[in-house]
Amino acid sequence: MPAATLLRAQIEASLAGRIPSALTPVPRTIRPVLPTGVGCVDTLLHGGLPVGAITEIVGADSSGRTSLALSFLAQCTQASRVCAWVDVSDALHPESAAASGVDLARLLWIRCGAVTNTILPRGGKPWSRIDQALRVTDLLLQAGGFGAVVLDMGSVAPEFASRVPMATWFRYRAAAERTQAVILLLTQHACAKSSAELLLRLQTGQPLPQTSTVLEKMEHHVEVVRQRFAPTASKTVVMRKPVSSDRGTSWHSRASWTGETNARTV
Repeated sequence: MPAATLLRAQIEASLAGRIPSALTPVPRTIRPVLPTGVGCVDTLLHGGLPVGAITEIVGADSSGRTSLALSFLAQCTQASRVCAWVDVSDALHPESAAASGVDLARLLWIRCGAVTNTILPRGGKPWSRIDQALRVTDLLLQAGGFGAVVLDMGSVAPEFASRVPMATWFRYRAAAERTQAVILLLTQHACAKSSAELLLRLQTGQPLPQTSTVLEKMEHHVEVVRQRFAPTASKTVVMRKPVSSDRGTSWHSRASWTGETNARTV
């Protein structure tokens, strides 16, 4: 046995009671995923959103953020998982959620009130609503028992979203890993930084009218900006920092009154 190997074995044997495998890195486990319910998006993400991690969906109004989140919650609640929606701007429409397939009996809706995009001091009303939402999300994650927690900050101006301390996102990520919950963050601009394991950017949807007067369908485009440790067929995990991805796909969403949802890959 080479001297270096023998020395390593002796060190690990002496530290085994306190630090098991002190010199041997623990192999990283690829996270399980949950489907979003949009076929082409699930194909793009190799199955869906990662469990025990933060996924951030970034996009402007009418980009499909809420539609994708509701489709994901529909999959979760139909699988008997209890979910929570922390609504910073009181924008969730329960009827649309039910029409998307969400089981409202398994959804906890926390309404934090209206938030304007007016820039006010940190102690002003908009920040107080955001602070309330952050505290509630923290309590939900610490309590556990939720399969997914959606923090909807889609109506929050970037000036306020950027004020959220990085320590908050680190704490959320640790809680997600401990409870194996999916944290879904809806924002206009990315703010969770390295704490988000998956970052999706959505473009403003294009209307596809079926008639000249009634709008029934929208086309949305989603791009994978960052995806760490994506599921692969190989068990080998590349230790290099992943490069930014330019993969994307498009899907069609229909108005709730049509009772139909289509998706297609581009």
